[in-house]
Amino acid sequence: MMGKSHAAELLDKLETFLKSQNFGESPKELYEPIEYILSLGGKRIRPLLSLLTYGMYQSNPERILKQASAIEVFHNFTLMHDDIMDQAPLRRGKDTVHEKWDANIAILSGDVMLVRAYDLLVETDPSLLPEIIKLFNKTAAEVCEGQQFDMNFESLPEVTEEEYINMIRLKTAVLLGCALKMGAVLGGAGEIESSKLYDFGVNIGIGFQLKDDLLDVYADQAKFGKQVGGDIISNKKTFLLIKALELAKEKESEELKHWLSQTEFDKEEKVRSVKAIYEKLGIKNLTEAKMNSYFDAGFHQLDNIEFKNNSYFDELKQITEDLIHREK
Repeated sequence: MMGKSHAAELLDKLETFLKSQNFGESPKELYEPIEYILSLGGKRIRPLLSLLTYGMYQSNPERILKQASAIEVFHNFTLMHDDIMDQAPLRRGKDTVHEKWDANIAILSGDVMLVRAYDLLVETDPSLLPEIIKLFNKTAAEVCEGQQFDMNFESLPEVTEEEYINMIRLKTAVLLGCALKMGAVLGGAGEIESSKLYDFGVNIGIGFQLKDDLLDVYADQAKFGKQVGGDIISNKKTFLLIKALELAKEKESEELKHWLSQTEFDKEEKVRSVKAIYEKLGIKNLTEAKMNSYFDAGFHQLDNIEFKNNSYFDELKQITEDLIHREK
């Protein structure tokens, strides 16, 4: 019988480590939401990428559980604050922190999560700490920039494809790049290899978001965790809608604008009508081509990359492939 994969072992160690963290005791309203949001799970893909990348260059990736966990704590901090801004009632099928407690608690609790992320980072080898903190700080600021662009888009009459790609690069993709680069830097990889891994993460991250946009419209409802067509119902400016508005001729353009302007409507009818316009304009194929161009560009960064441990590299590629082919 085969033993556990590196990824399965590392995920177990990561969960044990996160559960063992005492972020603080009192006042309980400040610290309980941190344990709560971290207990909701998720794929833990970002810290796992850090650990696997470190494993490509050094043995015992559990040596960097603290730094990998810092990325996961930061990621969940951004989710806690994003949920307040989006007034989202659910996160991973459970009440969001601001629903379970209130918005003020979610703001403060999120703030202390960011501080705790730095606590986890500071135990890095002093010779590497400045580079790691700079990488983390640059990424953290970019994630905030991406979120602000996303909020700006809600009130803009028009968003270009280029603006949208830049927004998802900042909001989603750079944190994947950061996770990979952090594992590489801590593992002693050279600057060229670290940069290639960063670019791999950013390209794959953009592809993942385009995949999410597609799944929101075309997923099998039985497999999809949320309402199919939710983006259409809420007029979210996804890649699909941006391309449809750009390519629509007069008749489709009028129909799209009609649905975008309605405040009261039958949800199923709106989803059906907008999907029909997407079909007419070939939007699904265009989105898939764009998505695949980013996946291809990402994997191209891994060509001729230097590393020491094949098994970790193979698993890094396999996990990425699995995420690319997911149906939910």
